[in-house]
Amino acid sequence: MIQYFNPGETKSLYDFTTSFRNLLEKCNYENKEIVLICIGSDRATGDCLGPIIGHKLRIHERRFRQKGFHVYGTLEKPIHAKNLETMVTFIQLYHPDALVIAIDASLGTAAHVGYVTLGEGSLCPGIGVDKNLPSVGDIFITGIVNLSGFGGQMLLQTTHLNLVMQLADFISLGIYRCLWESKFRPALQRAE
Repeated sequence: MIQYFNPGETKSLYDFTTSFRNLLEKCNYENKEIVLICIGSDRATGDCLGPIIGHKLRIHERRFRQKGFHVYGTLEKPIHAKNLETMVTFIQLYHPDALVIAIDASLGTAAHVGYVTLGEGSLCPGIGVDKNLPSVGDIFITGIVNLSGFGGQMLLQTTHLNLVMQLADFISLGIYRCLWESKFRPALQRAE
């Protein structure tokens, strides 16, 4: 089941973090590393959502790593079509039992542009622009940055940066609140 969140609504961030926390619990996150793989290119406005979120979360990297969280895919080192398969292999090798959370931009209907989606299962990056890439993740988070349909790659090039930044702020704050600030993970509390 895919859940939709409108960052412009007052209670949306609370609903997102609550739903995200529930998904983590459903996926038996206890005693597992959590890997965030932020997918996208820094060369197209509509596709840079993942790397911006990775950049924002990297600020807290030292604290995250001490707690068993790892962030891959930033503005400095993006994970995109050319290196995704290598990174998926790397994560499987170095984090074999981790819970993987895949984050990417997506295209959708006019009514959902500007929304965030959250769901259980893997993400198929590049599907909106007709790329055949490996699916990734146990949980996915996407930000709908533009309309789907004809000219997908061009739509990513003409996406408003302001919309991408609003989605990145919402998603990164929600992830931070859920994984770091919240006291939902007893194993982390004992480590402090």
